[in-house]
Amino acid sequence: MSGGLTTLPCTTTIDEAVEVIFRDGGVIIEDLYSKETISGLREDLEPVLQNVRAGDDEVFAGTQTRRAGSLFARSPHMVDVALSPLYLGISRAILQKPIGVYFGEDNTPITPDIQIGMTQAIQIAPGQGAQPIHRDDTVFLWRHPSFGREARVQIMVAVSDFTKENGGTLVIPGSHLWDDNRKPTITEAVSTEMKAGSGCIFIGSTYHGGGNNSSDDLRTGVTMSFDLSTLRQEENQYLSIPLGTVKGFPAELQRLLGWSAGENFMGWIEMEGQMVDPHGLLERDDYPSALGGLPTT
Repeated sequence: MSGGLTTLPCTTTIDEAVEVIFRDGGVIIEDLYSKETISGLREDLEPVLQNVRAGDDEVFAGTQTRRAGSLFARSPHMVDVALSPLYLGISRAILQKPIGVYFGEDNTPITPDIQIGMTQAIQIAPGQGAQPIHRDDTVFLWRHPSFGREARVQIMVAVSDFTKENGGTLVIPGSHLWDDNRKPTITEAVSTEMKAGSGCIFIGSTYHGGGNNSSDDLRTGVTMSFDLSTLRQEENQYLSIPLGTVKGFPAELQRLLGWSAGENFMGWIEMEGQMVDPHGLLERDDYPSALGGLPTT
């Protein structure tokens, strides 16, 4: 155990990690990312963080906390974060729960796709107090337990070491099992303590928040989420990432960023009278003119 959450090695299996997450609401995976990935994230994002102002919101964003989004446009090392076989595999195992729907008289199981919902680099400076405890699936106005499934699997990657003193993310273990009438208190929260390169993976129904930084050091983390693709993306990935950058990504990542239409047709685009998967547009040199007859300016 570390900070109230179980710590597993990076050699753990997807099933083992999922079992812990369903029990506790989250898990810490030790050494999930290589030193090269972490140093690359630090090198790419530190200048960005130094050039954005701290939050204006004393209550939630934090006036001693710097935040930067659009991370796939700002660091190529985010590809490693998203395509981690363990993190991606855990997310698929938790989120891609089939649901049966009728097409005429036939009941057909449909498995939802997943997508990247948000990205953010978060740097908590000395003197920043603890953030209010919250659930991240609040952005979807999710209801517990009536919806009967998870909407989000999030990761907080430690770019610097996380400690209780420097504001390691607060988590309330087991809070993912609470209904919406159960009020969280900060006294129930524990700090996630982990070395740089480790990742805390938790679900959208788990209560958590940034910790109080009583140290003399900056605490830097990178967070992103995989969400059900039936939901709107929290961060607008189409405006956040230049088209040329998206075209250079692996096809799997392109689809995870929203350039896809799943079994339930979410995200289709019309071409020549047909509802088609938009991913094919990224492979065409004539996009966006290939849309045919639509204004491009």
